[in-house]
Amino acid sequence: MMKKVIIVGASSGIGRHLALLYAQEGNKVGITGRRGNMLQEIQHQFPDNISIQKFDNTSDNITLHLNQLISKIGGLDLLILSSGIGKINLKLDWNIEKEMIDLNVVAWTEIADFVFHFFQHQKHGHLAAITSIGSIRGEGRAPAYNASKAFQVNYLEGLRKKSVYGKLNILVTDIQPGFVRTAMAESYPRFWEASVEKAAQQIFHAIEKKKKKVYITKRWWLIAHLLKVLPNGIYYKI
Repeated sequence: MMKKVIIVGASSGIGRHLALLYAQEGNKVGITGRRGNMLQEIQHQFPDNISIQKFDNTSDNITLHLNQLISKIGGLDLLILSSGIGKINLKLDWNIEKEMIDLNVVAWTEIADFVFHFFQHQKHGHLAAITSIGSIRGEGRAPAYNASKAFQVNYLEGLRKKSVYGKLNILVTDIQPGFVRTAMAESYPRFWEASVEKAAQQIFHAIEKKKKKVYITKRWWLIAHLLKVLPNGIYYKI
């Protein structure tokens, strides 16, 4: 069955590959990003299936742009929130912290709220968001990044609980990748690093299976559970 899918943050990385996967399956796909030329490159591969909407989550009218994109693809069944930024900030530069908070928290929440209300009105829908394994613990090298991902994880759980409590037909999927070979990843050790193609394939299948939470790649489930129980004395030395 054809779906109408929007991927926010699809100009590169995981979002780009997810857009191609959904288009290959015959779905109507709307993609967003700041770099119009890169969006056009994706659209050219599936011109009958992919529509584009160029905008910046932190400075443009998000609601206006999303409504326009929904009109272009003729509705909305699934929105994947793939936009975000992660930077090492050893000097705790406020400008770097603010940049991550503005995109990963403020703009991210505006989009999540918009789509939840949209699905509530139409009485069905699926929100999936790419968070991070970094949401589990704080990180001294990138405090705002890990904290923003923890916010996202908890917000998604809150929306899921809101859906269940209100008996709403709204699915919420939390996707927590470990290390993935994308341009956003910076200077961390890269053990168990997955290719963006492998990560996108696993994310695609997790969303289609309507998972509530998934670790990418699957073996990062082990690291996630280890991080949750690791004593502070050990964790702070890593």
